[in-house]
Amino acid sequence: MLSAAVPSPSARPSSAYSPSLTGWSRGHVVTHLARSADVYRWLLTLARTGTQPGPRADAVTLDRVLHEGAGRSGAELVADLRTSLDRLLDEAASMPAERWITLVSALAGWRHPAWFTLHRCRRELETHHVDLNLGYTTACWPTDYVARALDGTLTALAAQHFPVARIDAEDLGRSWALSATGPTVTGHGHALLAWFAGRGRDPRLRSDQPLPTPPRWPLPPEPGWS
Repeated sequence: MLSAAVPSPSARPSSAYSPSLTGWSRGHVVTHLARSADVYRWLLTLARTGTQPGPRADAVTLDRVLHEGAGRSGAELVADLRTSLDRLLDEAASMPAERWITLVSALAGWRHPAWFTLHRCRRELETHHVDLNLGYTTACWPTDYVARALDGTLTALAAQHFPVARIDAEDLGRSWALSATGPTVTGHGHALLAWFAGRGRDPRLRSDQPLPTPPRWPLPPEPGWS
């Protein structure tokens, strides 16, 4: 599930800036991924044991450690990310099957089952791998990831009455109806997801009306878990 490759530490300077994230260098992106993996491991440990594994880092703390860690060398950044992901996967491997349905809370306050934590982590890895600007583009996103992410995103957008009538992912053979009014948007799944995720609008997307601006992504899921 966590299939996005960890970049080579020698690929490009960690100080180079990401074109998708204003003010963030590659060092910021990789540090963010490592600390996010720590948060997901914290949530899984809570779900497995029923007890908080130490204090939970708040937004202020996460922002501070992000900026403190961003200036490290490429080798240090990649080693940190590998260690954090390995620890997350070790925690996931130790989770009893019956604990995966335990509800945990995102920092923003919305709740989800523990198993959804791994989907959140994969979404971060795939999205920010693109942000590193190392040749991994949205067209590299695996088809299963794109289909699942579109399902979740479009379910949430429909619940918010986003003014798009229909989304057609022509390469996936999938369509979603969102609203009674608005444009029909057609294109490859990865290009549609990139648009929703704020990672650029592919000129090959086709629409029969002007496109609205998607809300900030990712959106809280809408399956009624909480």
